[in-house]
Amino acid sequence: MLGYLAFALISTSSARAAMTFNVTVGANGQLAYNPPFVNASPGDMINFIFNPKNHTVTQSSFDQPCTPLVGGLDSGFVPVAPETVDLPTWQVQVPSSDEPLWFHCKQPVGNHCGQGMVFAINPPAQGNTFEAFQASARATLNATTTSTTASASDWTTPSPQPWQTATATVTNGNSIWTTTYTSYLGSLPPSPSPQPVNHKIIVGANGQFAYSPSNITAAVGDTVTFEFHPKNHTVTQSSFSNPCQPLEQSTGTVGFKSGFRPVGADDTDFPTFTITINDTAPIWGYCGQTGHCGAGMVFAINAVESGPNNFQNFLELAKRTGATSTGTSPASASATGGTNNNSGAGLSSPRISIIFISCFLLAVGML
Repeated sequence: MLGYLAFALISTSSARAAMTFNVTVGANGQLAYNPPFVNASPGDMINFIFNPKNHTVTQSSFDQPCTPLVGGLDSGFVPVAPETVDLPTWQVQVPSSDEPLWFHCKQPVGNHCGQGMVFAINPPAQGNTFEAFQASARATLNATTTSTTASASDWTTPSPQPWQTATATVTNGNSIWTTTYTSYLGSLPPSPSPQPVNHKIIVGANGQFAYSPSNITAAVGDTVTFEFHPKNHTVTQSSFSNPCQPLEQSTGTVGFKSGFRPVGADDTDFPTFTITINDTAPIWGYCGQTGHCGAGMVFAINAVESGPNNFQNFLELAKRTGATSTGTSPASASATGGTNNNSGAGLSSPRISIIFISCFLLAVGML
């Protein structure tokens, strides 16, 4: 459970007993806080309950709803697995000021704020209302779409995403170490997740040429498990610029690949393939079955949605170039990097240093 943050000290002599308002974050898979705003008194507690997926409660301002307020409150990312029963919480105590407080989810994948995932404490009934705040947040989505994704008629291939090697000090519990990692503009910091999460992606659900979900955010130490459903698909690492080619073919660096996984229509024991996230550099992948990538069967992990190398442009590039790619589907093909339980650990290039991996494993007690 996350600890609470006391925004302000309230006098214990207050005549009114403090109340607690429960606010669910992302309940039922929705990009929403429920309720979206509360009217509370000084000393009241707002208890945010985080539901599955990976959201934040981040303070912003009315004028800039999707920009974190400098020095403002921030829960940080709180990843929650689908099977979690004891949901994590985070609390904010209402200050004595009469000023309204504005919040948003800063998850970049899918632009949660731009889709209206905002919250307010004591918004005015007129003027700077909650409805106006939410409308302003949604307007940022249109601006982002216009600036980062061109129309079909004038669409051009984005340039490869620039990166550089960076060094950072990482703290995990009582362990502190220095790591060298791949730094992309807009990527999350390489901090390990306090409680590693396993993210589940369905491959070919309901006969669709798709990964569900197809675009996720994962922290260092998290795992991603691909569950194969009927037909014959793969999980093959590629690059942004060449979405329908194996990473080794386009860059010379060996990436992860599950191999073909044929699954019968009546099968109920679905095979899986698992990779471990070792840093927060974007990971791109596709299905190597003939024609599937060109049909849009691609996925991304930790894509930077704020720039041109975002998931939608990756998907568009796959559809435009995938028609020229070919594949084979031998039933005997086996997964590269897999184990007897159909799992494998994948590393994308450029990847995190061996020094960092060893230190991280020591920190979590795996060595």
